[in-house]
Amino acid sequence: MLTELKTPFEQGNGNQTTTWEQCIAFYTDLAQRFPHVLQFNQIAVSDAGVPLHAGVISADGEFDREKLKRDGRPVFFNNNGIHPGEPEGVDACMALVRDFCIEPSRLAALGRTVFLFAPIYNVDGSVNRANTSRVNQEGPEEFGFRGNSRHLDLNRDFIKCDSLNAKAFNQLFTAWDPDVMVDTHTSNGADYPYTMTLIHTQADKLGGELGAFLRSSMLPQIYQQMEARGWPTCPYVNPIKESPDQGIADFLEVPRFSTGFAALHHTIGFMPETHMLKPFADRYASMRALVDVTLAFTVEHGTQIQTLRHADRQQSMRKTQWPVSWKMDEARPSKLRFKGYAAKHSKSLLGDYMRLSYDKNEPWDKEIDYYNNFIEDVVVPAPQAYVVPQQWREVIERLQWNGVHMERLATARMASVQYYRIQSVISRGNAYEGHMFHDDVQVEKKNAIVELRAGDFLVPLKQENARYAIETLEPQAHDSFFRWGFFNSVLEKKEAYSDYVFEDLAMELLRTEAGLQQQFDAWKVAHPDLLSNQAAVLDFIFAHCQRHIEPEWRRYPVWSLV
Repeated sequence: MLTELKTPFEQGNGNQTTTWEQCIAFYTDLAQRFPHVLQFNQIAVSDAGVPLHAGVISADGEFDREKLKRDGRPVFFNNNGIHPGEPEGVDACMALVRDFCIEPSRLAALGRTVFLFAPIYNVDGSVNRANTSRVNQEGPEEFGFRGNSRHLDLNRDFIKCDSLNAKAFNQLFTAWDPDVMVDTHTSNGADYPYTMTLIHTQADKLGGELGAFLRSSMLPQIYQQMEARGWPTCPYVNPIKESPDQGIADFLEVPRFSTGFAALHHTIGFMPETHMLKPFADRYASMRALVDVTLAFTVEHGTQIQTLRHADRQQSMRKTQWPVSWKMDEARPSKLRFKGYAAKHSKSLLGDYMRLSYDKNEPWDKEIDYYNNFIEDVVVPAPQAYVVPQQWREVIERLQWNGVHMERLATARMASVQYYRIQSVISRGNAYEGHMFHDDVQVEKKNAIVELRAGDFLVPLKQENARYAIETLEPQAHDSFFRWGFFNSVLEKKEAYSDYVFEDLAMELLRTEAGLQQQFDAWKVAHPDLLSNQAAVLDFIFAHCQRHIEPEWRRYPVWSLV
């Protein structure tokens, strides 16, 4: 092999990863040398103005996306460098793409499958190099930073899209509609012998025939093939208590994460997590094996996966009930054969507490509880369509980026709709990825006749992208636009009162408004501790009286047509 075709990792000492500059130059050179194998282009720029690239490989040199889609070609998507301090996937992808270019047999083995890849997704973090931010990680010698230039974790940004990267990703993903995605990572947490662990789209949440296929066919073969290649792999080690011997659970990868986002598009997603305490060279080799194995399975079963995706999409168009939130089925654990190290507790030398450590001199191999069954937590009836008023531009843009079919109303009309009144919201006390995320949302369904204005957007649910629309527009969904704060302004009352004036008016309202006195009496029984608080007393009456009602206050501003 020519020296210039070796990756920086291959030319190094086994503990070095490529820089962004080296990586892009490497792919640019390959694309120029092998134009009938690789197409490599800039697709956007990051928030810091760093170019963002994507590449495509096809065995027959066909790169026209629309033609590839018309021909029904399976698409495998490999995303790398979302956390640039976890870079083994970046280096492994470089070697894999190079091998497609120089090894005809490997390229031919792709068959009809298209290999789509993002060489480094978080380019801002990649150019912010050091060797200090990964606190517990063994190598490489220098690496990028987890946050982007806006200090965002891009693996929490797929729904809210605060970054230009996420906007580009949403559009790229929608345009190519991959059948399988592998997004490469490094894990932290418990200590155990495995170099490779695997997060997959949670099968129950993925649902349908595709979820059953993932659980019964795809995962067992991936684990079997990884074992055969010398890299025994287990599910991501997510202990339900403190250490793996007490049981582990599937990671519920909601849509803020890459695999959860992929599920909204009926795509099977994997997030391989190599173990931080293993040498970088081993993490690299196991990651290359994992991508190879998953790609080989996709090549072999691509048509079947596409058929199952199509069936699930068709089924979703006929659904009358939609689960929008899931929870672990604690009563129904499976069993998993697991290799671990003894968890030990000893007195800390730093403070007055007991600390956890793992003793590699005491390995164990036994069955543990594996909580891989999840059940529906919140289920909503599916409307015929949603109406998103045109003023909620940020929401409309994100629906468009994800290929959601919408019809713009040409004329105004009155319509009978259902809507949600927000009863209560519990938000995080501190910022979470730039937002005050709403962890708990309670709603009450209401009926009304409202005016739909010319220019508002109708979102019918008899469409293939119904799942994305439902899981972002239903406020109680795991990662709805409401939870991320896109509609926070409706939680604010716009008018106020002067207490010395409203005190007398409140007495009149209690006498004259039907039902208000009964509501107030019930509130007093429930909150005797607040009766000495004038603001609390008057606020309740002000909020519940009809004379000074603000209809927009706490009214979720997306209508459902039923």
